[in-house]
Amino acid sequence: MSTGPDAPIAAPASALAVAFVRALRREGVTVPMSSTVSFSEALASVGLSERDPAYWAGRATLVRRREEVDIYDRLFAAFWESRATGRMERSETTAITLAIDSDEDDDQDDDSTVDQPDDEERLEMRFSRVEVLRHKDFADYAPDELDEARRLMERFRLVGEPRRSLRLTPGDGHRPDLRRTVRSALASDGEPIRRHWRRRSVKPRRLVLLLDVSGSMEPYARALVRFAHAAVVGRQRVEVFALGTRLTRITRELSERDPDTAVNRAGRTVVDWSGGTRIGDGLREFNDRWGQRGMARGAIVVILSDGWDRGDPEVLDEQLTRLRRLAHRLVWVNPLKVTPGYAPLARGMATALPHLDDFVEGHSVEALERLAAVISGRSARR
Repeated sequence: MSTGPDAPIAAPASALAVAFVRALRREGVTVPMSSTVSFSEALASVGLSERDPAYWAGRATLVRRREEVDIYDRLFAAFWESRATGRMERSETTAITLAIDSDEDDDQDDDSTVDQPDDEERLEMRFSRVEVLRHKDFADYAPDELDEARRLMERFRLVGEPRRSLRLTPGDGHRPDLRRTVRSALASDGEPIRRHWRRRSVKPRRLVLLLDVSGSMEPYARALVRFAHAAVVGRQRVEVFALGTRLTRITRELSERDPDTAVNRAGRTVVDWSGGTRIGDGLREFNDRWGQRGMARGAIVVILSDGWDRGDPEVLDEQLTRLRRLAHRLVWVNPLKVTPGYAPLARGMATALPHLDDFVEGHSVEALERLAAVISGRSARR
């Protein structure tokens, strides 16, 4: 069912906004539909009579990364000059109607929408709130959107890829199951008419999440800790550690079913939240206290960090080498990887890259869905 807002955005502001967004996308700037809509509304509100209000209307709604500011400034200067001289493409004036699909009312009839006059050409943009949140960068989330994203994360199947266990189970294997064979033979006067077999059982690998909670990860840590909570309460074999200037195990805190209570307990336990980062020292403590003793042995280890490290790169290289020998798979999740033109130049990220099996994005719900596929062994990205 289509629900409001259902009012047209006045042209030509909307047409100019769409044309400007197209120019940004051609330069490699990622602009989601929701940002385009916000820019159109902001531009219609401030008007086109003065440059500064129009500039900040776009800067506030379209630019999400520091690296995109120079591209935006250059294109906006060309945009404003073209608008002033009348050279911007605006050959037609089209009224834009926004229609937000309610995800709870999919079964209702679309005929309930308001009929539009036949003599007026209109462009209708439709999008689902849930679909917008799936693609939206966590850094741009409002508090209520974090709750919605958590509900989406609860649907993930965070199951480590299977491994063969030493335990035997009934099945079509090559090892005879003498007990079941003899038991069934009792029903036929001791004749083993049917023989039974055993095979090695299969169980998912342990998943270890090392979450960077430093100041540089603050825009993403609040969403990623909810991702970790969804993994823990899913009753899989999951261990979670907070990685800052020290290492803190928070699996027990995140095992609380209520998400707000769990996150608050984890926040009180991690004393260096939003502080610095010493990834190498944290990994050394993990390897010495938990990893070498069995927690990382054969496990899937996922490090969620932007790679900004204040520690010694040699220590990080040494500890990643140790961890790589223990773990079945080593995955690094970097929310900044989605940035156009991104290169792993931070010394922590550059040091880590040769040791990794997978290097994936982690800026949105959609990116975490792909991470769940990597963890389960269904896909891999480098």
